[in-house]
Amino acid sequence: MAVDKKNLKRIYITHLEEDIIKSIAIMAGIDNRLAMKKYYMSKLCSQISNGEYGIEYMDHKYLANDLIENEPELFV
Repeated sequence: MAVDKKNLKRIYITHLEEDIIKSIAIMAGIDNRLAMKKYYMSKLCSQISNGEYGIEYMDHKYLANDLIENEPELFV
């Protein structure tokens, strides 16, 4: 059974987003549902979805921390 690159990347991005959301919840001290809402409202989510700057290959903890620091309006 062969897995094409497009499906493999989609699976990778899904797992990356899950890890980012878990990290946001821990770092911000909020529950996973709220962390998910904040992530999907963020610019980071759009950047990952669009494959901008190769950002989707960065560490999920770094990305979660970056989101909290650079999009503080989501955490007010």
